Amino acid sequence: MDDALARFSESISFDHRLYKHDIRGSIAHATMLCRQGLLTADELAAIERELKNIEARLDRREFPFRIELEDIHMHIEHALIEALGDIGRKLHTARSRNDQIATDLRLWVRDGLDQVDRRLLELQLAFLSRCDRDAGVIVPAYTHLQRAQPVLASHYWLAYIEKLERDRGRVADCRRRVNICPLGGAAVAGTSLPIDRRYTAELLGFETIAGNSIDISSDRDFAVESVFVLTMIGLHLSGWAEEWILWSTTEFGFLKLPHRYCTGSSIMPQKVNPDTLELTRGKSARVIGNLQSLLSLLKGLPLAYNRDLQEDKPPLFDSFDTILTCLELAAPIVRESELQAESISSRMDEGYLDATTLMEAWIQRGVPQRTAHHHVGALVAIAKKRGVPLSELTDAEFRQIDPSFDPSLRSSLSVQGAIDSYRSEGSSHPDHVAQQIHRWKLHLESCSMALASKSP
Repeated sequence: MDDALARFSESISFDHRLYKHDIRGSIAHATMLCRQGLLTADELAAIERELKNIEARLDRREFPFRIELEDIHMHIEHALIEALGDIGRKLHTARSRNDQIATDLRLWVRDGLDQVDRRLLELQLAFLSRCDRDAGVIVPAYTHLQRAQPVLASHYWLAYIEKLERDRGRVADCRRRVNICPLGGAAVAGTSLPIDRRYTAELLGFETIAGNSIDISSDRDFAVESVFVLTMIGLHLSGWAEEWILWSTTEFGFLKLPHRYCTGSSIMPQKVNPDTLELTRGKSARVIGNLQSLLSLLKGLPLAYNRDLQEDKPPLFDSFDTILTCLELAAPIVRESELQAESISSRMDEGYLDATTLMEAWIQRGVPQRTAHHHVGALVAIAKKRGVPLSELTDAEFRQIDPSFDPSLRSSLSVQGAIDSYRSEGSSHPDHVAQQIHRWKLHLESCSMALASKSP
């Protein structure tokens, strides 16, 4: 092979990180070969022992990489043959690098999804911990980035928990399609040797085997789907980061970020810059780009294996690395940030947050919605002209808009009056929020226990 081609075609520079999964798959494959009479017990013992020695050398970074050996599979097999001779040469029986890399990648993605799920749960728990800490604090909810209605801060945090739960659902659903064993499909048509694919799948913890040997080596749906799942997580993290960047500004004054996750300015000594949040927002673009790269890579490939598929790993690896790092930093930022309750409360009368509940109070008295909407819009115009909240308008001003005005309507005014008036399930009424918090505590505690039981 020409030296330039060797440099051009190598993948060891990035697929070396699959070594644990490659060795795990090889041990399972060898175990199956022994059971089927294609290896002796002594040969299996020698192969397993030497593979673990190779893994230990890789762990210690004492294993040299050579571009002429191309990839992690050839490096491990070459070292095995150097140590065991013909016994090492038997390991590749009934196996191709095509189904080998598909297996390694599925094992790697499966582990990656499990790590992502754990960190999503940590972030959910961080938001849940704020619900008790910020109990009773009222904040403005926004639509179109304009003040809309008052909500409990706890209700706000629960909204993020809901988003993250959808992310965890996508992770779990994606994991089902990842958890299918390709090993034994060989190059493209299967093998004439008497292997037991289901036994290998069982050893590797796969739920079942892939059904078609042609599809096995070309299928990267699971890689694209996993990066899509990560992209959605990135979008949610980016939206959260954007909101908290705004909330931490002097103009909002809602939030004080922990300084250890901020940076200063090289010239302005007063600055506390939300760089971690800004980078979280920025890094989501990388994951979106990675998804586009994978889609473009696969869009015109015929069955079955094509060398183009070597290029699936950099965007896949980078997406997992990026999202895991963002999640790792997000949880402590959520836990340690301080809601500026006094600053928020001092401005809650701004923006006429109780306008909607006043309108609905009118509706409850039989006034058509459009008419009630017009009444309140007219009252807001009067209040703005006077520079006062709706609660400070006089009865005469109310009757100027509606001669049949009932003073009991005033009970819906003020942010607390609005909060207390909410009724619908899932709303920001304190009773409904308390029910949601209780439900999430039970659910996330159960999830934590389930994950703890799976930990090695």
